[in-house]
Amino acid sequence: MLQLAVIRENKEKVIKALAKRNLDANNLVETVLDLDEKRRSTQVELDNILAESNLLSKEIGEMMKSGEKAKAEIVKQKTAQLKEKSKELSEKLEAFTTSLSEELYKIPNTPADIVPEGKTPEDNLTVHQEGDIPVLHEGALPHWDLVKKYDIIDFELGVKITGAGFPVYKGKGARLQRALIAYFLDKNTEAGYQEIQVPHLVNEASGFGTGQLPDKEGQMYHVGVDDLYLIPTAEVPVTNLFRDVILNENELPVLCTAYTPCFRREAGSYGAHVRGLNRLHQFDKVEIVRIEHPDNSYAALDGMVEHVKTLLQELKLPYRILRLCGGDMGFTSSLTYDFEVFSTAQDRWLEISSVSNFETFQANRLKLRFKDKDGKNQLAHTLNGSSLALPRVLAGIIENYQTPEGIVIPEVLRPYTGFDIIN
Repeated sequence: MLQLAVIRENKEKVIKALAKRNLDANNLVETVLDLDEKRRSTQVELDNILAESNLLSKEIGEMMKSGEKAKAEIVKQKTAQLKEKSKELSEKLEAFTTSLSEELYKIPNTPADIVPEGKTPEDNLTVHQEGDIPVLHEGALPHWDLVKKYDIIDFELGVKITGAGFPVYKGKGARLQRALIAYFLDKNTEAGYQEIQVPHLVNEASGFGTGQLPDKEGQMYHVGVDDLYLIPTAEVPVTNLFRDVILNENELPVLCTAYTPCFRREAGSYGAHVRGLNRLHQFDKVEIVRIEHPDNSYAALDGMVEHVKTLLQELKLPYRILRLCGGDMGFTSSLTYDFEVFSTAQDRWLEISSVSNFETFQANRLKLRFKDKDGKNQLAHTLNGSSLALPRVLAGIIENYQTPEGIVIPEVLRPYTGFDIIN
């Protein structure tokens, strides 16, 4: 959530920045500022009435002590009127405050200066590409055929027990999946991230804290009886560990990593681009989250990008990095880099990671602050990234490492799998 003071003091700058998202924010910003003015003037009026009421209450006490009961009764009538007025103002104040919050929740984060203009993924900027695209043997197959051939992932069985988008991993497929999780966690902890295990369901406050609510209700599985949500990413519970927390400046940065299953009710569509592991309703992901001092957050973002690069370099997968344009960025992000792996069998790029800086947007919702050297509370910056999302990484490995003899396991994963080929 954008800070009110920032909107108030930089109105035109905020509107111009949001235009990079192809959003005409004039009406939204004007509505927020109007509600803020009404809220503040109502608060001042209420404070004055309460102060006057308190003063009169003291006068009544002195009158009663001095025996001026008749005079005290007249003043009591005035305090009763003030009490009724203060009740009306309190109700108005609450209504303005609620409406203001609802309007603020509608405004996305302002893009960083280096975010490129654009409306669609085609406008994203490729900033890095690395790795040789392998030449596959004649008769090479896409992963959905390979996993059936070697009986390592069963999509039909998942449909039987749950529905489409919930695959069952079997045998060496399950072991390869577990190997990737362990490898990613080990690499993250070696880089200084503390591994934690978090709940896979969160309450509504957590969804609002990181910006999934009210923006993405349709994508989240809701457990209605308990009013809880299955997490779409570990970012939600991990970042919410710091909701309503005031850190000391010397505690920054905070680095966390977590493995969780993720659940997303994405709209169904058909075709090769969503077939097999390309789009799932339940999938595994290892996440990295950082809480940073505002002065250091963009250097930290660059460091996260370099860290994810090392994972793909060690897996020897061809990949590229995109700086997302304003029209393709998530609601809460100021700057996002997407990583994509090239699938030779599908002849297309597959997104496998997003690494983002949210600046103070999430921290403002979370009331996540730190005490600076002068003892003042400031909002921290939050960042997160996939490190990595497993389905498309797995698809890339299965397709790019296929040979006539079987699927070769990347060398870096063999200590984790205990085997070097699936055949």
